[in-house]
Amino acid sequence: MKLGVFTPLLGQLPLETVLEKLKLLGISTVELATGNYPGDAHCKLSMLEDAAALTEFQRTLEHHQVSISALSCHGNSLHPDKAQAAHAQEVNRQTILLAEKLGVSTVVDFSGCPGSTHDSTYPNWITCPWPPEYLKILDWQWKEVVEPYWVKQANFAEQHGVRIAIEMHPGFVVYSPETMLRLRSIAGPSIGCNYDPSHMFWQGIDPIAAIRVLGDAIFHVHAKDTQMYQANLPRTGVLDTKPYTDERNRGWIFRTCGFGHGAEWWKEFVSTLRMYGYDGALSIEHEDSLLSPEEGLTKAAHFLQEAILKEEPTAAWWM
Repeated sequence: MKLGVFTPLLGQLPLETVLEKLKLLGISTVELATGNYPGDAHCKLSMLEDAAALTEFQRTLEHHQVSISALSCHGNSLHPDKAQAAHAQEVNRQTILLAEKLGVSTVVDFSGCPGSTHDSTYPNWITCPWPPEYLKILDWQWKEVVEPYWVKQANFAEQHGVRIAIEMHPGFVVYSPETMLRLRSIAGPSIGCNYDPSHMFWQGIDPIAAIRVLGDAIFHVHAKDTQMYQANLPRTGVLDTKPYTDERNRGWIFRTCGFGHGAEWWKEFVSTLRMYGYDGALSIEHEDSLLSPEEGLTKAAHFLQEAILKEEPTAAWWM
């Protein structure tokens, strides 16, 4: 397993500068964003039509001895606004094609969330089975929007030798292991998940136990933590819509690894991933509003180095 970084946290810096900083932290693999919500600071889809730019990009990575763990295009391809949906879908499509050219096997995205009808303007995330019209909306979303799009996109990805790793994120139709496995059962084995434990914590899902549920559906992993504030939870509950920067009053916030849970927890998390066959990147994602990006990255990298096994276990000396 390798320690990696999702580079939008350093999006204000040129790629070469980012790679130099990461080398000092002992990091040799990166997850690069290609558009939609995370932007495209370090990986342009225009390289699909610019062979010289693509070659220069590859040379830069080779010079710094850095590999790519995944290309990421987190967006809402199911958005009821047709223009927004079309843009997100095209970014996903081009990201798959670029991944194929670069020999990258994994593309990360969100599942998306439709509206209530074909005429909706905004997404509608259903979180409750009552009143009864909510279940009718949910059924419509999956049958009429989710299934047709993701079956088609999964087939497209498979044709190009790429897997799509859906990040389970509240606000979208896939937000839990159950909804993840539902989509996978419909769209096939080229659909799996980008596993971010921080999104499990605040939903009350044990992230380590959930690894056992997801098994080989885990294609890529984010390293991000969550801190729950027991003093606020009786008032806010976990469905807290206050801004992430209102740390004093929220029930929970995202934290740099080690600031929500300690080394013992993260060692068990990594060990359980390995137990279930995952040996890819542990990609640091920074969304900690109490630490700067560089501070959060540095602390997370130092903290996680010990949790990641550097080598495959060897036979016992007495065998």
